[in-house]
Amino acid sequence: MFKIDKENLVGFEIKTVHNLLKRDFDKSPIHDKFKGLTGVQKWVIGYLSEHEGQDVFQRDLEEEFSIRRSTATGILQLMEKNELIIRQPVSYDARLKKLVLTKKASEIQHEINREIEKHDKKLREGITEEELELFFKVMKKIKKNLDE
Repeated sequence: MFKIDKENLVGFEIKTVHNLLKRDFDKSPIHDKFKGLTGVQKWVIGYLSEHEGQDVFQRDLEEEFSIRRSTATGILQLMEKNELIIRQPVSYDARLKKLVLTKKASEIQHEINREIEKHDKKLREGITEEELELFFKVMKKIKKNLDE
């Protein structure tokens, strides 16, 4: 019988790191403060904050986070219910509704940004700029492979 060496499986390593990332981030004080927010909702708030002043639609989130339409719909409906976003019509297409952060979500984003910066700094400890450059290059290729 053929035995798989899990230590050399790219997908297994990514899943393991994902689990560790989630566990570590869940331990942060901000997690308790914003317990009702999922990780994805926090990232959506961040994305909308970064693109403030631009028209951002559901399809943009689907593309950015590589999620299905049904997943994005569920996330956005819950965020709307929790008064984190509003959907506003745009003048150039009656079918489209742009996503806009509420004041409540903008305030949350400021705190989340500080926590993300702390978390990313921890992840980068002991890693050289060259190693980071290679890491991002490899991750870009992996994402491309999965997208095809």
